[in-house]
Amino acid sequence: MGKKDTPEIASINFLGKGTSIKGDISSNGDIRIDGIVTGVINSTGKVVVGSSGRVDGEIVCMNAEVEGTLKVKINVTELLSLKATSNVKGELVTGKLAIEPGALFSGTCRMEDEKKPEIKSSTE
Repeated sequence: MGKKDTPEIASINFLGKGTSIKGDISSNGDIRIDGIVTGVINSTGKVVVGSSGRVDGEIVCMNAEVEGTLKVKINVTELLSLKATSNVKGELVTGKLAIEPGALFSGTCRMEDEKKPEIKSSTE
């Protein structure tokens, strides 16, 4: 008898206030950071950095919501939302960007549509 095909359930991960991690984090689920991460966060889901959260390094994810402090290179496939309490320094690459009044941002931002088909020239 073969193994039953069961769908993989995405997990929700939480790093609490007062906790710090130095190193890389990879997840197939959502991640909420209320502590401090120094390193790379790679998630196929959503990354939320709470108001007490801080990330120094790099973030690669599908969606992100930032209330805390980032010193990062961040690559978000869909929506990056900077809340009023956020303080972001670094390089942003995202599909869509939402910035609330009061949010602080210093750095570069490039918007890309990952799902947009390539446009071929008429000479091909």
